[in-house]
Amino acid sequence: MADAGTEKRVVISDDAQALATSVARRFIDRVAKQVDRGKTVHICLTGGSMGGAVLRAAAADPRTGGIDWSGVHFWWGDERWVPRDSDERNERQARAALLDGLDLPAENIHAMASSDETLDLDAAATAYADELAQFAPADRSETGPWPGFDICFLGVGPDGHIASLFPDRREIQITDRATAAVRDSPKPPPERISLTRPVINSSKRVWMVLAGADKASALGLALAGASYLSVPAAGAKGRKRTILFVDEAAAAQVPPTLIDRDY
Repeated sequence: MADAGTEKRVVISDDAQALATSVARRFIDRVAKQVDRGKTVHICLTGGSMGGAVLRAAAADPRTGGIDWSGVHFWWGDERWVPRDSDERNERQARAALLDGLDLPAENIHAMASSDETLDLDAAATAYADELAQFAPADRSETGPWPGFDICFLGVGPDGHIASLFPDRREIQITDRATAAVRDSPKPPPERISLTRPVINSSKRVWMVLAGADKASALGLALAGASYLSVPAAGAKGRKRTILFVDEAAAAQVPPTLIDRDY
């Protein structure tokens, strides 16, 4: 029997708004429990419409203001190589949706460098790997030189990409470092920084969040055991849990036996 980390659980909500609210509730539940236990919590964020919707729903949760966020660290799975004040940056979206409203130490927000700073793209990717290494656990038996994220949020593109790991490209094959500089991305903007698959898969929990009929094919392939080289979402898995949170439209090709109806 597969362990909990390798089994993919599908949780369906009625629509995109219900989906965002459901995931946000679970996110706040998880953070609150860990903080109450005195744990340092590392969260990896994603961009995209659902990434922002989940964070806005978390900001609206009445419990959010009562959490001690001082031990919670936020990272990103990928970032677009654009100026710091660009609306295309995942960091900017996350700050506006949630982070700027939290009582959170500035040093707990681990943003990737931007194109209008002194580093070039390769140096910026290396710098982020170095920052991740500063928070690596003493026992690295289940991780590399990076923190094992308590939750790693991922969006999934219609082509099955996660973070900025696109199908049939070299970045999805990288296993010897934590980050990758991405050039000539099939989705604009062309230059990006991404975490690599080993970092994503050393997360305790991988939560993929996707909505819309255009995601149904990618979801179906990911669940059918497609090669992660061609469908990167198929290769994303957490050490403890791997959950795909979807709406009805995205779930059109999901076998009924895999479905968990959200409560």
